[in-house]
Amino acid sequence: MKFKIKRGDEVVVISGAHNGQRGKVLQVLREKQRVIVEGVNMIKKHQKATQETPDGAIIEREGSVHYSNVMLAERFDKKSA
Repeated sequence: MKFKIKRGDEVVVISGAHNGQRGKVLQVLREKQRVIVEGVNMIKKHQKATQETPDGAIIEREGSVHYSNVMLAERFDKKSA
């Protein structure tokens, strides 16, 4: 399957819990048909205690979104205009 969305493109989430949010594509996971979008689908990741973080930490980072739930921002703007 060919992906029209590439890393660095600006996209808009068109369906799901994060509908309407915009962001830049950070990574494309072709095998899983998912994309990671900056600032969308934030998840909390628990980090184990290490020498740098002796108490451990809870890190907030982006989760993936299925590629069918995002659209290029240019196409979205043309469609809504």
